[in-house]
Amino acid sequence: MTKASALTTGNNAKDNTIKADEAAHFGALAADWWDPTGSSAMLHRLNPVRLRFIRNAIDAHYGTDPALRRPLAGRGLLDVGCGAGLLCEPMARLGAAVTGVDAAPENIAAAKAHAAASGLDIDYRAGELSAQGLGQFDIVTSLEVIEHVADPAEFIMQLTEHLRPGGLLLMSTPNRTAASKLFLVEAAERLGQIPRGTHHWDQFLTPSELEQLLMKAGLRVAMMQGIGFTPSKGLHLSENTALNYILSATAKTA
Repeated sequence: MTKASALTTGNNAKDNTIKADEAAHFGALAADWWDPTGSSAMLHRLNPVRLRFIRNAIDAHYGTDPALRRPLAGRGLLDVGCGAGLLCEPMARLGAAVTGVDAAPENIAAAKAHAAASGLDIDYRAGELSAQGLGQFDIVTSLEVIEHVADPAEFIMQLTEHLRPGGLLLMSTPNRTAASKLFLVEAAERLGQIPRGTHHWDQFLTPSELEQLLMKAGLRVAMMQGIGFTPSKGLHLSENTALNYILSATAKTA
C-alpha cells in the first residue's frame, strides 16, 4: 500500500533528512497520482478505508456529531508526507485549514495544481518538515510514511513538536509480518499492483514498536484498527493488523 513520502530523519533533524532515492522514487509517480487506474491505484482504493477511520477518530476525540459535514471547521491540520494531496483535499472539505508537506517537489506541484482545479485553498510545502517554520496544529496526519524514514523515533518527535497540547495524531503503516512480506512486497509489487521498490519490508514497524515510540514522545494511542483484505470485502477496517494498521494518538493537554 503506497504513500509518497520520502521524508526521513537522521542524526541532525535539520540537515540531510531526506533520502534522495525515496524522493526520486515517489516524485516519479507524481504525474498520474490522481489517476485511480495509474501507479497509485492501490492508494485510491485504500483512501476511503483510512478516511472512515479518521472520521471516527475525529468524532471520538472532539465529540463532534458524525452527521456534521464540516467537523474540522476552525481547526488546523498538518499532513506530513502528503504526496499529491489525496488526504489533504478531503480534510479541507471537512473544514480544516490544511498544510501539506512532502519531500518531492514533483508531488507538491501536482498537489497544488489539483487543489487549484478543485477550488481548494491548501498550503503546500516541499522539503524538510523542520525547515518549513511551521507552528503547531490541532491534528497531524502521516499515512504510509514512517516506513520510509531513516529514524522513526526522531520522525515521531518532529510530528509531536507540531501537535498542539490535546491534539490528535493519525498514522498508518504496514506491519512487519510474514503476511505483509508475501502480499505487500512480493505479490503486490511483482504483479504490478504497487510500483517496484516502494516497500522495504525490514523498515516496517509492528504495532507494539510504533506504540512504544509514541509513548516515548509523550503520546497515548487512543484507537487502532487493522486494514485487511478479503476477496468479498476488498480493503476494509479489521481487527487483524497483519497487513497494515491505522491508529490515532493523543497529546497531553497543557
